[in-house]
Amino acid sequence: MKPLKGKIALVAGATRGAGRGIAIELGAAGATVYVTGRTTREQRSEYNRPETIEETAELVNRAGGRGIAVQVDHLDANQVQNLIARIEKEQERLDILVNDVWGGEYLTQWNVPVWEHSLDRGFRLLRLAIDTHIITSHYALPLLTRNKNGLVVEITDGTAEYNDKNYRLSLFYDLAKNSVIRMAKSLAHELSPYECTAVALTPGWMRSEIMLEHFGVQEENWRDATVKEPHFIISESPRYVGRAVAALAGDREVARWNGHSVSSGQLAQAYGFYDLDGSQPDSWRYMVEVQDAGKPANASGYR
Repeated sequence: MKPLKGKIALVAGATRGAGRGIAIELGAAGATVYVTGRTTREQRSEYNRPETIEETAELVNRAGGRGIAVQVDHLDANQVQNLIARIEKEQERLDILVNDVWGGEYLTQWNVPVWEHSLDRGFRLLRLAIDTHIITSHYALPLLTRNKNGLVVEITDGTAEYNDKNYRLSLFYDLAKNSVIRMAKSLAHELSPYECTAVALTPGWMRSEIMLEHFGVQEENWRDATVKEPHFIISESPRYVGRAVAALAGDREVARWNGHSVSSGQLAQAYGFYDLDGSQPDSWRYMVEVQDAGKPANASGYR
């Protein structure tokens, strides 16, 4: 089954993490996926990490789609404009835009008040997390809105409901993630006349390359990390949020989610998909009812 065969997707920020998982799952559903980022096999970004956009494109191909790697700094308007011009020339359409650019893992100073937080790091975080999404939407949406049923997915951290009630451990991080949620709501309004949809989507506690490295584990033995952090038992692979995006993209009634803030776990229950291990982690409900409530780690009934 290739429900997205013939569909053209752009995953902005697909070098690693959620972006890579989303690109792979869109490919598995048959889409042609443009994967962008700054790190290639010849050049690394400020992250100085080994993951590359070429690797992501190859994983898309192995999954059954077509991956096209394009090096793009999404803060550079000219580069983004050239990217969209290339997609228009090569495909003549754009059906799915995933704004996943983040770039703040090494910039956030957790539990540090704003008067002690580095302004340079804080403002760099905001530019990477917010400006990139706006620039990309500015150039991509004229192409996406040429056809009905286009989909924009804004990847964030936390649902609107959860974030409204909780401080996200840094003014800059809190502002960045809530801004993306609000961005999806605004885009939903602007896209409605074109019969296109915008959704804010959050993974749960995601086992990104950086997170696995932090705990000194691999995907194959991720449960060993629960020795250091018992609540990691609720974690999910990047492919889980990828399956959430693929489910949205294949839904002919996706407009029902227009402007909504949703999680991978919520969409798993709505669409009936599972993570790689056959589970359905519901991280945000777990965080409220178990982790934030101070209860011992126990994922029974939550995955």
